[in-house]
Amino acid sequence: MTKAADIMHPGAQWIPAHETLDRAAQLMRELDVGALPIADENERLCGILTDRDIVVGCVAVGKDPSRARAGDLAKGTPRWIPADADVSDVLREMEQHKIRRLPVIDKDKRLVGMISEADLAHHLSDDQIAEFVEKVYAQS
Repeated sequence: MTKAADIMHPGAQWIPAHETLDRAAQLMRELDVGALPIADENERLCGILTDRDIVVGCVAVGKDPSRARAGDLAKGTPRWIPADADVSDVLREMEQHKIRRLPVIDKDKRLVGMISEADLAHHLSDDQIAEFVEKVYAQS
């Protein structure tokens, strides 16, 4: 049985909610990722920040990314999956919430990885990928 830990990209890194968006963009470049989980002061997941969020939610509206904070763009209820969850649970979570990236946590609630569409593509069958794409990208 394939688990979330088997398909995740290990070594994901948080960005504190108080960190500036320019620092978030630098960290994304250093890590070669397009998204970072946002952690509150208690190191709990409070959102996901994407490169697109920075552009659309900050730069495009004339805000200064050296003054705007990652937590300012954290919206909605954060989603995550336990590392020992079955891949069917991963797919269900991503499909139900129409999300493309899913943080993976261990039993101590620590971030241990991230699952993206690319991770799914490397580990799932063509039929599973087709179903995922249909559900996540279908118009509501």
